[in-house]
Amino acid sequence: SAGAMRLNIGGTKRKDGWKILNVTPGPDVDFLGDIRNLDEFESGSCQEIYASHVIEHVDQNQIVNTLRGLHRLLIPGGRLYISVPDLSVLCHQFLNPRFDQPERYHVMRMIFGGQTDSHDYHQIGLSLEFMADFLGKAGFYSVEQVEAFNLFNDTSTFAPYGTPISLNLVAIK
Repeated sequence: SAGAMRLNIGGTKRKDGWKILNVTPGPDVDFLGDIRNLDEFESGSCQEIYASHVIEHVDQNQIVNTLRGLHRLLIPGGRLYISVPDLSVLCHQFLNPRFDQPERYHVMRMIFGGQTDSHDYHQIGLSLEFMADFLGKAGFYSVEQVEAFNLFNDTSTFAPYGTPISLNLVAIK
């Protein structure tokens, strides 16, 4: 519907046409809250939801329910743009014999989170196989991997060693 919003979960910088939900207050944050509890939003209130490097911070046993919450917010045919660290890519990078100790340490931090604050911990490692399964269980009927969303300048395109480390998916309700 025309009135349905576009919601950037975990975003920090304003972009025309998008509202921001974040667990941490900021000058451009419209809604203060947690992706695990979206009760403040009405069902079908979003036409698009963007979540880059957010879902890996959710406990493993809460992933499907969290994705169901995102599914509930979307209008029929609504799109979820979701980006997570790709455990498959990061494992290959960690095992790359050309990498030195500082590079392997950096890759390890991308797997487990930088742990710079209480929110910067990864609770789960995600791959295309796992995400397709979780998104299907949450009710999404279509899941497509894309190279980039070209919506926000963020970690979804991060390629510190020449290979993008993110798994970028478009899921449709």
